[in-house]
Amino acid sequence: MSQENLDVIERAIAAVNARDIDGYLACCTQDVELQTPLIEVSGSYEGPDGIRRFFGDIEDAGPDFRLDLERLEPVGEDRALAFLRAHARGRASGVPMETETGNVYDLIDGKIRRIRIFSDRRLAVEAVGLRE
Repeated sequence: MSQENLDVIERAIAAVNARDIDGYLACCTQDVELQTPLIEVSGSYEGPDGIRRFFGDIEDAGPDFRLDLERLEPVGEDRALAFLRAHARGRASGVPMETETGNVYDLIDGKIRRIRIFSDRRLAVEAVGLRE
């Protein structure tokens, strides 16, 4: 995987933290798909409209939501595994929340095509065919 592909993932994560929807979409293909651990409940976020909905859901859940990138590793030419820590304070409750995730990024032509977020990092490692 090229350094440019890793850079696009880092820019997308920074765009989430900055609430820069256009910046995020610039890192993605037109048919981008974002799958969260809540996919069974809320479905996946697909295309630009889905990404806008994702940003709205983040804001609704916790306006101070942010991601800290702990590790980013290439897996083959067009896939990367990222370990992130998500921080937020509940909008209604004010209760702080911290979650560790494993994210799998699939890229096409230097843009993010699909993001799969796993609340169990072990599952993310398995999804890319690696062992812990």
